[in-house]
Amino acid sequence: MRCRLALFAVLFLVTAVARAEVVIDGHIDPAEWAGARRIADFRDTQPMTGKPGSQPTEAWVMSTPKGLAVAIRVTQSADVPRSRQQTRRDEDAMVDRINVMVDFDADGRVGYDFEVKSMGGVADEVITNESDFSYDWDGRWDHAVSEDAEGYSVELLIPWYIAPMRKADGETRTIGLYIDRVIAATGERMAWPAVAFDRGRFLSRFERVEVPAYSQSLVAVTPYLVGKVDRAHGGTSFEQGADILWKPNGQTQLTATINPDFGQVESDDLVVNFSPQETFFTDKRPFFTESQGIFDFSLLDDDSQLLYTRRVGGAADDGHGAADIAAAVKVNGSVGSTSYGILTAQEKGDDGRTFGAFRLLQNAGTQSFGLLATRVNHPYLDRDANVLGLDHRWQPNESFTLTSNVVGSKIDQPRNDSAGLGATSIAFWEMNDVWSQQWLGMYFGRRLDIDDFGYLPRNDMRYLHWEVRQRETGLPADSAYASHVWRYRVSAQTNTEGLIVRRRFRVQRNSQRRDGGQEMWRLDALTAAYDDLLTRGGNKQRTPPTAKLSYDRTHPRVGRWAWEAEGFIGGNALTGYHRLGGYFKFTPTYFITDAFSVFAGASYEWDPNWLIWQHDNLVGAYDGRTVGLDGGLNWNLGNKQELRVKMQALAVGATLRRRLEITPSGAAVDTDQPIDGLGVANLGFQIRYRYEIAPLSNLYVVYNRGGYTDDVDDDVQSQFRRSFSLKDVQEGLVKVAYRMEF
Repeated sequence: MRCRLALFAVLFLVTAVARAEVVIDGHIDPAEWAGARRIADFRDTQPMTGKPGSQPTEAWVMSTPKGLAVAIRVTQSADVPRSRQQTRRDEDAMVDRINVMVDFDADGRVGYDFEVKSMGGVADEVITNESDFSYDWDGRWDHAVSEDAEGYSVELLIPWYIAPMRKADGETRTIGLYIDRVIAATGERMAWPAVAFDRGRFLSRFERVEVPAYSQSLVAVTPYLVGKVDRAHGGTSFEQGADILWKPNGQTQLTATINPDFGQVESDDLVVNFSPQETFFTDKRPFFTESQGIFDFSLLDDDSQLLYTRRVGGAADDGHGAADIAAAVKVNGSVGSTSYGILTAQEKGDDGRTFGAFRLLQNAGTQSFGLLATRVNHPYLDRDANVLGLDHRWQPNESFTLTSNVVGSKIDQPRNDSAGLGATSIAFWEMNDVWSQQWLGMYFGRRLDIDDFGYLPRNDMRYLHWEVRQRETGLPADSAYASHVWRYRVSAQTNTEGLIVRRRFRVQRNSQRRDGGQEMWRLDALTAAYDDLLTRGGNKQRTPPTAKLSYDRTHPRVGRWAWEAEGFIGGNALTGYHRLGGYFKFTPTYFITDAFSVFAGASYEWDPNWLIWQHDNLVGAYDGRTVGLDGGLNWNLGNKQELRVKMQALAVGATLRRRLEITPSGAAVDTDQPIDGLGVANLGFQIRYRYEIAPLSNLYVVYNRGGYTDDVDDDVQSQFRRSFSLKDVQEGLVKVAYRMEF
């Protein structure tokens, strides 16, 4: 009898535990979340007042063997409009939503954002450098949403294998955690803890939470097949490959790719660039976004970085299009407080490049130290490029952060050997809730060359700036604005010989409007200086004083309409304030239904005295006109299907105004050397259908068409019409990728 009672008690306990297991269905069951940590102190961070949020918000956090479970209950009263817009994955839409951000090592180096919209759409991002967000990464995690008359509920389960993390200290681990909810109609953001990502420190200010430690292993194989019909060049082709992920424990992760997909289903925005500086594009290929955060080594200047993965499979050294990748392998892991990453990639063919990178990070309390070494071998060029970077971060208290790095490059190439150095240091001091300061200093030597695997818009420079920021939140209730952040900056830039390249005073105001939208004004005033890049190593051009006023505005959906606008007006590099140029773009979006929208953006740029280099010290001064069209439609058929049509057409008509030669003194003098007019036509058109078979498993059906041409026809209207006839690329493809987990 006692045995039967004991057996009954065991079965009862097992059943009770099974019933109490968290089920991700969007319905917050008190029995399932019993024992979870409850969070209710959500405060306004947008605007950054620190006051309790206007609407109640509650969250529950629980560590389970299957992952970190989070439930959020959002109350939204009837007088606050709800957004009902359907969104595709990673769409940056102004809708009601929640964010759960996790720093699994609680060291402020790399974080992950898991965003769930009120209608079930999701987005995920990697956070580096305190507040740099990247949508390029897609993770495998579970979520569910339910809605009722009083608001909506969200449940998430984030597996422990989703990111590399250090080994737990004993039975628990400490994570950094941040949770917020956003009301689209007003733009109000309520967060716990009350920190904002537009301040100097965000990621490192996440709340430290101690949770029971668990570890998961995972093997995932994602084979893919792409079938393509090329109408422009003829022929049919098939490509196949696979991405492989092996995570034996929480500390080690191996990712490999064989014949990786080049991301034909994604399209870059059109850009016409005649400047000496390269255009930066993000990387959407799965292998190069998975667990990539450890390789972040920013030079703290715009997009500059030591590891720019678009180099792999980029333009081939022999000039025959893009290179093909044979395979790539990446290993991430940690030993104690030291994290490491190894990446290698090999392109196909005897002339294929070999890429390698090795990363170390050491956390030491208020300080962290890092190393990144890269190497690229170019058989076709007989070139070896080696780069070594050391970085350091010091946070002695809650208000001060100092981040620095030193970089060196060594190029071995017959008759082109070089070695160079660079360094960057940035200090941020948050004096109080209103005022903060930033100091930035950079030095990049003339022979520093990191572009074999990295990205640096220019070397040969010294740069200093001092910026003061002022936060303004106590605005009148009847004001159209909820808050302002003012930025006042003075900066000076020279080349390494001391030649003044730029001296600038900037005033910028970023505003949060009460209608939920954003607004930005910026005024740049520049003194006389020299352009030392225009002639690509020739004489430096002397530039006059000038100024530029920029504006950007986003307006959230009201009724069936939403819109965005941006523009600027400013002087030019030849005559300064005489003959002003300008740019304006307006993009309205009309929602036929909550799931189906169309947009049509139009832009126009007038660029008088546009200086375009020809050869040697010869420069053409053009009156440039650029006309652009950016339109399409988005149809989200639930959260698993989407149809997207996107068309971008860009036309340039540049009428030659003057033929100029840059003299050794920097003057631009007229010459009779021949220079032609310039016209450009550019088209990008894509129809893309996506069906989500399973998480991170998709079927794509895509049609691509586009092309680029330039000639001497400087009539912008004829170039715009010509753009629609371009068919340099005309292809249809079907791609299937299916993730299998073991």
